[in-house]
Amino acid sequence: MKRLSLTFALLAAGLSLSPLAASAQQKGTTRATQPASAAAERDLRSFVDWVSDKMDKAETGARREWPGLMADFDRQSKRLDKATDSLSVQSRREYSAQKARYQAWSDEQQRLEAQEKQPETAQQAQNRLLNEQVAISRAPAADLPELYEHLLTNTREQRRQWTLQDWALASDVLTRLNTRYEKVRQQLTLEQRLRVRSLQGEFRTLEAARAGKEVYVR
Repeated sequence: MKRLSLTFALLAAGLSLSPLAASAQQKGTTRATQPASAAAERDLRSFVDWVSDKMDKAETGARREWPGLMADFDRQSKRLDKATDSLSVQSRREYSAQKARYQAWSDEQQRLEAQEKQPETAQQAQNRLLNEQVAISRAPAADLPELYEHLLTNTREQRRQWTLQDWALASDVLTRLNTRYEKVRQQLTLEQRLRVRSLQGEFRTLEAARAGKEVYVR
């Protein structure tokens, strides 16, 4: 009888301890999950900051660092891909949005890089330097002073990054403007003609300064 009582007592004790054991096991699992989740959330915050920082960079600077940027993106995204189950639903959505945001920016940078590798045509250079597409040989006399202004404004702003080819294209635009100017200059006022002559001279001065630097470097 005593043996039976002892057996029932042990069974009762075992049953009463089972919920406690289950609870302890559950708490242990929770503790193991929480650090993984916190680490994944930290990685996501770092990834978001990284994407924003890179997209704020100047485009040309970003393209110079392209191999390193792609390596960083791959490293961070692979780590987060493995930890997505540890992220909240909201964080998973944010991660997907940031990846799509970066990918769209990356595609645009690669498109611009490929475009830059294509040589600029004379017509493209003219459109860029005059801020519009215009047939210079048929341009009205009244439009010429403004076209010269556009050419000189862009020359002042861009010349420090120009190659010899860029200067040659710009000089060709000036030559075409000058040819048209000689045909219609009598239709311009004295003030307009003086302004055009001033802009012509400024361009040649800037061009000569560039040529002088080339000679000095050599």
